[in-house]
Amino acid sequence: MKKILFRFNTGINTYFLLCLCLSISLFNSAAAESLPHKQLNANFTQLSQAFEQLDLSSIEHIYTDNAVYVPETQEKDIISGKQNILKLYTRFFDKIKRKQAKLEVDFRVTVRHVEQNSATDIGYYLVRFHPGKDSGEPVSEFAGKFVTVFAKDNKGQWQISVDSNTHALAKFYYDAKPVPDLYYGRQFNTTAITKTSVKP
Repeated sequence: MKKILFRFNTGINTYFLLCLCLSISLFNSAAAESLPHKQLNANFTQLSQAFEQLDLSSIEHIYTDNAVYVPETQEKDIISGKQNILKLYTRFFDKIKRKQAKLEVDFRVTVRHVEQNSATDIGYYLVRFHPGKDSGEPVSEFAGKFVTVFAKDNKGQWQISVDSNTHALAKFYYDAKPVPDLYYGRQFNTTAITKTSVKP
């Protein structure tokens, strides 16, 4: 009888030990999975702030050295290399500064594919252009779809390696539904705003 009880208790202890190990493993796995989402989402926050503050240094830190930018317009070629991408943004930011204007940018990620050292985000963006006070022009906006590929460096930082976008109706941005763990921006209010051609 004692042997039977001993085996029974040992079996229960082994079962609970296995459950405990499994719970710890699942917890660590969940924590590991949530970390890339936070880091990737932070890049969109940084991009939004860079546009609103016309801050080139933030743009510089978010792209890999060999990054590729695919513009949405037919007349612009594919741009390769961080330095060439920075030149593009320098010209664009200088244009906004000369107009004494302001930008607001937002993103809504609808799909994310994550692998060990790379991640791909797909979604919509919206840009609002606030002209200078003396221009007499109204606030305008344009929107688009984007596909952004991130690469993780040897320090564990996620940077943009491929950046591409195309034009889209603003309604697609507004209609995009939030997805758990994915970046959803600040949720601009839907207003009647005219389109503008001001873009990089």
